[in-house]
Amino acid sequence: MSRVKICGINSAAAMDAAVDAGADWIGFVFFPPSPRYVSPEQAAALSARHAGGPLRVGLFVDPTDAELEATLATMPLDILQLHATAARAAEIRARFGRPVWRAAGIANAADLPVGTDGSDAMLLDALPPKDATRPGGNAAPFDWSVLAGWRPAFPWLLAGGLTPENVGEAIRMTGAPAVDVSSGVERAKGVKDPGLIRAFVAAAQG
Repeated sequence: MSRVKICGINSAAAMDAAVDAGADWIGFVFFPPSPRYVSPEQAAALSARHAGGPLRVGLFVDPTDAELEATLATMPLDILQLHATAARAAEIRARFGRPVWRAAGIANAADLPVGTDGSDAMLLDALPPKDATRPGGNAAPFDWSVLAGWRPAFPWLLAGGLTPENVGEAIRMTGAPAVDVSSGVERAKGVKDPGLIRAFVAAAQG
């Protein structure tokens, strides 16, 4: 059974479905170009619908200290998920006293991280396409077979192109201890589907 993060939560229906389905983490995207972007105020209002429950994760792309301070003042996140260099991620971890997850783009076995370089976990995602305007896998999976036999000594999550239909196979192939989904549980870009959220969590935990 893998743990589950539902990322890009931006509506009350999605928040309620993720909590009710038993997700382990709720992800809020604080990157304005994303169709899943929420302001710190919107994230705080959604989070307030459920006291306790899943840990709250904030996704940031090369954030400044001022951006992080402003967000955390309004929305007290449990974990910071970063698209940033290892050095910058370590700096943010030390300054803000929150666990940090760092994203790594994977195209082949040579891209697999050998350590975390000071982060608390690594999020393995597909390399973005050359014309992408956003980091991350952009709804595409990478070749999961490159993870065969890869058993790192640090926490990691599998992301990129996961859906309720393929997450079970992805977990079997990779041994992923945790999975992260965003577009794979949407009925339109940026619009989460509560039924797909429930199906994804059930498939990943089944």
